[in-house]
Amino acid sequence: MAPSGQGTVMLNIGADIGALVIHTPGRLHGHEIEVSPVSDPATRTHAAVRARYVRGGAVWSVVIDSLPAGRYTVWRDPVTPLAEVDVRGGAVAEFTWPAGVAAA
Repeated sequence: MAPSGQGTVMLNIGADIGALVIHTPGRLHGHEIEVSPVSDPATRTHAAVRARYVRGGAVWSVVIDSLPAGRYTVWRDPVTPLAEVDVRGGAVAEFTWPAGVAAA
């Protein structure tokens, strides 16, 4: 999977819609990470881990936008929740994938 180029990520946020950036170790490059509202684990959205070139080098992350404000589960694999994150409208929430946790 090719890295994101400069200025290629546009977020749909505002009012009651936010976004979530999940920072990951490079070894997760290409892996799909799913999130769902805590109240509705069957309704999921996902995005792939990609390299993002920033000042000073590359970082790996997932960017998920257009999320209605609320609390979200970050899934380690299809059946194992990893964490919960609050997403606020008009804002970008961030979560860092624990270094020692593998994704399935």
